[in-house]
Amino acid sequence: MCSFSSKNNPFGSLGLTLPLLYSSKRNHKHLRLSMLYRRRAQLKEARERKRMIVVKAEIEMKNLKLYMENQNMIEENEKLRKQAMLLHKENQTLLSQLQKKLSDQNNNNTKN
Repeated sequence: MCSFSSKNNPFGSLGLTLPLLYSSKRNHKHLRLSMLYRRRAQLKEARERKRMIVVKAEIEMKNLKLYMENQNMIEENEKLRKQAMLLHKENQTLLSQLQKKLSDQNNNNTKN
């Protein structure tokens, strides 16, 4: 019988299984790292989604404030336009009264 047979050598079977154990450990470590990286990516995406929700809410609030401000400006503009129209009519009336008065004076001066 050979003195180096696997039955007599206590390390014989160990030598064959050690690479498998290391390989399995490496695969397990690689798998755990992959899971860790995936989990980190998922958490990062979740944080980004939450941040986007907050940013979206802030943008909507700013948009609403700008809309309300714009509506107020439109209302004020309409009021000013009406006021300007009334002043223009008043100016036209006063101008025609002045022209009539001046023409009446001219007519009176030419008669005299």
